[in-house]
Amino acid sequence: MFALRRAALPTMSLARGYASSGNVSALLLVEHKDNKIAASTLNALTAASGLGGSVTALVAGSAPDSVVAEVSKLAGVSKVLVAKDAAFAHTLPESHASLLVETQKKHGFTHLIAAHSAFGKNVLPRAAALLDVAQISDITAIEGADTFVRPIYAGNAIATVKSNDSIKVITVRGTAFPAAGHQDTAAPHEDAPAVGDKGVSEFVSEHMQKSDRPELDSATRVIAGGRGMKSGENFGLLYDMADKIGAAVGASRAAVDAGYVDNSLQIGQTGKIVAPELYVAVGISGAIQHLAGMKDSKTIVAINKDPEAPIFQVADYGLVADLFTAVPELTKKL
Repeated sequence: MFALRRAALPTMSLARGYASSGNVSALLLVEHKDNKIAASTLNALTAASGLGGSVTALVAGSAPDSVVAEVSKLAGVSKVLVAKDAAFAHTLPESHASLLVETQKKHGFTHLIAAHSAFGKNVLPRAAALLDVAQISDITAIEGADTFVRPIYAGNAIATVKSNDSIKVITVRGTAFPAAGHQDTAAPHEDAPAVGDKGVSEFVSEHMQKSDRPELDSATRVIAGGRGMKSGENFGLLYDMADKIGAAVGASRAAVDAGYVDNSLQIGQTGKIVAPELYVAVGISGAIQHLAGMKDSKTIVAINKDPEAPIFQVADYGLVADLFTAVPELTKKL
């Protein structure tokens, strides 16, 4: 690992300034679905609190009352801004980006923060473009109000970046920060600025896969399959094992691209970032793009018939065996 320091060049159209801990005010975009706060938002809140200033949470939705009540009791939240409108019912990124910008303009927040999830990555770059500032993505540490650490080159190098923008727009890697706890006193809440529907996008439909297994992003145990599974039907072996130990099931990009499973299960640089207590990689070779999404797992177990597979270089425990023999045997013993 090595560190890089990169300074963003200011544009001439905006006046630039610097934020110190004395005048930091962060706005946290709360991700939620089905009246439940996304686990990654709790990690992003911890990062926002680490800036040293106040943290205001922004909750948007068609009926977000129960989410607002829960967010107001999260440790570190000083105020909750509520945007209650049908325009936010389906988390369309254009609506949320406009809301973020108008809220920043009204209250003068120095930092806009969200989790580095599909939702955060969809909304914050749009907000950054509207504000004409640079986006700082996937941070893993905070060195100051304007200096952050983030992985580059699929995690093979670590960059320390300094932003000269007066407004910092940041997404946070959830696995790099602990989840925020709760506080005894609920923070006050008030209405967010009204933002009309721009009409640039429209919700058509949504198709969700329902499962009784834990969410992949927040599961403490994950079993993932790769190209070595050979077919989607063979993922049934992993589902059986996962049900025995209460694990979520994931996949490498190779398995997703081959059509074995849905892309919602993809783990890696272009998929989800996970850091469970236990990660079992089955039939996964260990390309650096996949390692970027799971190498922070506490214990890594690899099952692969190729003893030279790169996955064994990061595994705590390795089993060189045919997965079609090893996995059923392991499942029987669990």
